[in-house]
Amino acid sequence: MLFLSSKKSHGPPHGGGVAPSLCYAATIALSLCGAHAAYGADATLDVPEDHAPAESSNWALQVTPYMWAAGLDGHISPFRRGPTIGVEKSFSDVMDDLNFGGFINIWGRYDRFVFSGDIMYVDTTDGHNSGPLPALTIPGVGTIPPGGNIDAKVDTKQFTATLMGGYRVIDTPQFTLDALGGARFWHISNDVTLIGSLGPVSGSVSYGESFGWADPLVGLRAFLPLTEKLSLQAQADIGGFGAGSDFTWSALATVNYVFSDHLSASVGYKVLDVDYDHDGHVYDTRLSGPVFGMTYRF
Repeated sequence: MLFLSSKKSHGPPHGGGVAPSLCYAATIALSLCGAHAAYGADATLDVPEDHAPAESSNWALQVTPYMWAAGLDGHISPFRRGPTIGVEKSFSDVMDDLNFGGFINIWGRYDRFVFSGDIMYVDTTDGHNSGPLPALTIPGVGTIPPGGNIDAKVDTKQFTATLMGGYRVIDTPQFTLDALGGARFWHISNDVTLIGSLGPVSGSVSYGESFGWADPLVGLRAFLPLTEKLSLQAQADIGGFGAGSDFTWSALATVNYVFSDHLSASVGYKVLDVDYDHDGHVYDTRLSGPVFGMTYRF
């Protein structure tokens, strides 16, 4: 697994004992932040097993830690019935907010049957300060007279796992094609902390919420050897179909180079798009950018 670490440093559901005015507080926080740091990686990044066709070996297994220099664009409402905000962040903006990230893919094959598992976990923090402000009331803080300030911090943890299996429908020394089916699982946790102050007087309030869903997927994966050491690979999937998100798709294309029987490297580009809108939560985003991975083949 590849670990990244970089440290620079909308409203809650109704009912359930949460003060109604906290919805307004979360709205303030999200408006101050202006964007929600998010980062994701779902489509597999891996170099296929040896260039020889499947008949030469019944078993193949490989592990690929990788990184994805993705930017983010879309609309997000991480708290139920909260405000939906537009998000547009470059990779450098995402890295500024990143606390921790890890990405790994596992690919296996037995005869013509294939399996892929891809796991991603990312922890980000986005914080902003705004003031002087007009008079307003924050739960747990009270009424802040005109001229006060608010510090807003949003912590986001995102876990995504993609599991797919399938069958190698074309298997020749010149080209392979796999038909795939499976699911992509999402879990997103958000915590907002507000600190209001006027001169020496200050107070704070926090609120947290999480949501998740699963998307059924179908896809294809193709591999084309160019030389003994150089190859091209492409993979794409579509899913959601209203069962989880309204619609999702991803595409990946890489150039691969074999260093030895066990070690390969890949560089390429990946796009992941998802449109989720359910029960007051909105996560309609597109992540895209270059990818780089190192594959160990058993």
